[in-house]
Amino acid sequence: MDLRLSGKTALVTGASRGIGLATVRALTAEGVRVAAVSRTVTPEIGDTGATVLTADLATPDGAADAVRRAVAALGGLDLLVNNVGGGDVKVGGFLSSDEEHWRGTFDVNLFSAVRVTRAALPSLLEGGGAIVNVSSIGARLPGAGPIAYNVAKAGLTAFGKALAEEFGPRGVRVNTVSPGPVRTAIWEAPDGFGGKLAAAVGAEHAAFLEQVPAMMGMTTGRITEPEEVAALVAFLLSDVAASVTGSDHLIDGGAVKTV
Repeated sequence: MDLRLSGKTALVTGASRGIGLATVRALTAEGVRVAAVSRTVTPEIGDTGATVLTADLATPDGAADAVRRAVAALGGLDLLVNNVGGGDVKVGGFLSSDEEHWRGTFDVNLFSAVRVTRAALPSLLEGGGAIVNVSSIGARLPGAGPIAYNVAKAGLTAFGKALAEEFGPRGVRVNTVSPGPVRTAIWEAPDGFGGKLAAAVGAEHAAFLEQVPAMMGMTTGRITEPEEVAALVAFLLSDVAASVTGSDHLIDGGAVKTV
């Protein structure tokens, strides 16, 4: 399918690995000129051909400066992917998370998107554009924990819906993608959420990950690959999806059973 994205410009946050890196690769393969923003530069993101920008999007100044540099480098923005997320995802319950943890989690998983979007919208509105926010099935299943992360992602999902309503009449579409477990560092790194969960139950990490699809009721029987999420993001950004806006798209292997 020709997504008709060639020649467009895009800003992708959290671009150095995982879903962000896969999204940069998917968009550049479609002929999109991409500004890839991350806190650190990895060899993989450097090999994509994207314009790589370092920034801490958890701060107001970092987000505004990253967008300014992206607009200057690309000559404007047509597309935005708010993918940055994660942070210190705790395994314990509500009483294990102090105020500092909540603030840090919201800065990374919600306010980074708010700040980047605020800075990018003037450029996106010039010719009409599209935004995709990467949330999580935790927004729909907050009781499963981790609580601060899931509440922040629920806010991100609501943020996308509100943006779609306000800016749709002005030519900017906004959609949300909500993955379940994806084969990224949040699950695979020893100090990530998956590693912490495995340690909490006294299980070997690799063996624990093999059981995650069954534990979470994923009917596909496997963890999602980053490239699968990136393909959905690219479709939603494209004019092929011109009538899709204000929607939250699950890509969770069937883990969420509700309508």
